[in-house]
Amino acid sequence: MKYGSMTHDFTGRKIKKRKPAGEVFSKYNRPAFTELVASKGPVRRDEGVEYKSVDIGSPTVCSAPEVQKYTGTLVKGIATMHKSNAVPVINQEEATDIANMRRS
Repeated sequence: MKYGSMTHDFTGRKIKKRKPAGEVFSKYNRPAFTELVASKGPVRRDEGVEYKSVDIGSPTVCSAPEVQKYTGTLVKGIATMHKSNAVPVINQEEATDIANMRRS
């Protein structure tokens, strides 16, 4: 166990460095730089392969969805129940309930 220092023991004596056991690796020397050789052209791995999902013939592929818009009269308005929690109000009874909740 080491106490305070990696080079001295708890009595103050210097600890001798031990030689590592087993295989010791030397410093890595990288190979010499070689320039890349330009290829003949682009290589495509999917040549000759047909995917059904790529079929562009049908008009439904990637078409925008129909815009949803509220056209009814069910919702009378929007109330704030707590802080910025917007709640739809359907009838007068719900409006009074929400108003009582905010005040109590």
